[in-house]
Amino acid sequence: MRGCLGGDARRGYVDAQGRILREHLEEFGAAEDGRLFRTSTGGTVSASIVWRVCQDARTIGLSPEQVVTPLADRPYDLRHACATLLLNAGVPPKEVARRLGHSVEVLWKVYAGCLDGDEERINRMIEKALAA
Repeated sequence: MRGCLGGDARRGYVDAQGRILREHLEEFGAAEDGRLFRTSTGGTVSASIVWRVCQDARTIGLSPEQVVTPLADRPYDLRHACATLLLNAGVPPKEVARRLGHSVEVLWKVYAGCLDGDEERINRMIEKALAA
């Protein structure tokens, strides 16, 4: 994701999408093969429908200021939001890479610039290590 957005915007989006997905699962469940979304006959939802629903979800889940930004503009951005959320939460990079199907090298190349708000935490970790 080029020009990663700040942590507050990303967290707000993830919270909103999580709420929407939980509500969807409660109401409709998942397909037999695990897909979250399916047609009324159980078929695969077309890309154009996914796009339209995601755009509608942005207007529901994001503030008006966020809607006019590129935040979560594409369904694939959920993957980026997940990766940056996990990294910012302190999940080990090797585990984040495994969950995304990346090597650690690719993970750092794509997502290292998206880490935000870590300077204080890292400084505390360094101070703790030096004090030991």
